Amino acid sequence: MTHSERAAELFHALADPTRLEILDELKAGECCVCELMDRLQAGQSRLSFHLRVLKEAGVIQDRREGRWMYYAVNAEALAELGDLVDSFKQAKRARRVAGCC
Repeated sequence: MTHSERAAELFHALADPTRLEILDELKAGECCVCELMDRLQAGQSRLSFHLRVLKEAGVIQDRREGRWMYYAVNAEALAELGDLVDSFKQAKRARRVAGCC
């Protein structure tokens, strides 16, 4: 996967208000699906869709405990996102220093 493709995957995963709400809930620590349903007032199928998008992008991790699934923020993916944003900032600075146009 190219740098741009990975950036698009991460930004797509974050480009939805529901997914951002999920991340906001998870920043305090891991939650089970039932807790997320209650906190976000979201149905199971809607929540599952958004959790799948976040998980496929690697933004969140899950673990099973008995019959419950628990979700947590993947700190490595957020660090990767920060690195991507920083790389865009660096590219802009480098272009200005080069004196184009």
